[in-house]
Amino acid sequence: MCYRQSFVSKGWLVYFWTSIQILISIAMTLLFSYVYFSIFLAFFIGNIKNKAGFYTLYAIHLISTFITVNYGLVTQNKLFFTQFPFILICLIVVILLPFNTYSQKKQGQLEGQLEDANKRIGELVKLEERQRISRDLHDTLGQKLSLIGLKSDLAGKLVFQDPERAQAEMLEVQQTARTALKEVREMVTQMRGTRLDEEMHRVGQILTAASIELTLAGDPKLANTTLLAENVLSMCLKEAVTNVVKHSGASKCSISILSDENYVAVSVWDDGIGMTLKPGYYRGNGLRGMKERLEFVNGSLELASDKGTMVTFRVPHAVKQPIKGLEA
Repeated sequence: MCYRQSFVSKGWLVYFWTSIQILISIAMTLLFSYVYFSIFLAFFIGNIKNKAGFYTLYAIHLISTFITVNYGLVTQNKLFFTQFPFILICLIVVILLPFNTYSQKKQGQLEGQLEDANKRIGELVKLEERQRISRDLHDTLGQKLSLIGLKSDLAGKLVFQDPERAQAEMLEVQQTARTALKEVREMVTQMRGTRLDEEMHRVGQILTAASIELTLAGDPKLANTTLLAENVLSMCLKEAVTNVVKHSGASKCSISILSDENYVAVSVWDDGIGMTLKPGYYRGNGLRGMKERLEFVNGSLELASDKGTMVTFRVPHAVKQPIKGLEA
């Protein structure tokens, strides 16, 4: 009952019921030579969130357990001697288990906070991007559409009075419309494209937040690659680094960028647990999406798992196939 009450209680009641458990553990050890209840108590103490409360209860539990075990040995209790190896293991667990449980809970809390912070940052980025798009559309289209409207009205009034001037006004309307269309296309291209050096900066921040050491080889600023191909590389790099953080358990990550006359290749290596390259592996971990994006721009994806994992994606500098809607 005390164990259940300790889990469901809040505030000072947690410490009250835990203290009762410590007394019960001492009594069971002295009266029945049953020291193993201290293991359950050690696990519960590791779940206490308050740092001061954790260390206080940990110290009390550890000291009381060692004193009662020593008392049993000094009084030459036969049960203590017959199960001494198990008691020794129990003492080791009492020392290590609370810290292990406390660290795991703390890490889980930090990961949750990091995820919330990333979501908040993502929302702020989206909001700022919407505002930027709104400003760009207003600056690009607002004035030119107003000008087109004014000149169209003027041409309509002059069509019978001064046909030549009306024709000149309509030519200016056509020119203004072409200019507006060109600017809109350029703006859309910039919206859809992410530069590799910009993505490198972002993934560097992600790896640093995850306490993974980053090593970069090569220049992320690409001079001869189309914006579409560079955008695909950036998305694949982001997905690969996300996999490193979520699944690899790595402490180091190396990113290398190689470029020749025809292709640019980006390799992401980590020293994590590796992976089994079974048939159908591309379906998981976002690899299928990466593969489809790369094939869309005549690129390729390679995987290797030896002392970690290496993902290499390669794209040509120029996309040969027509891309509908992106290059108009």
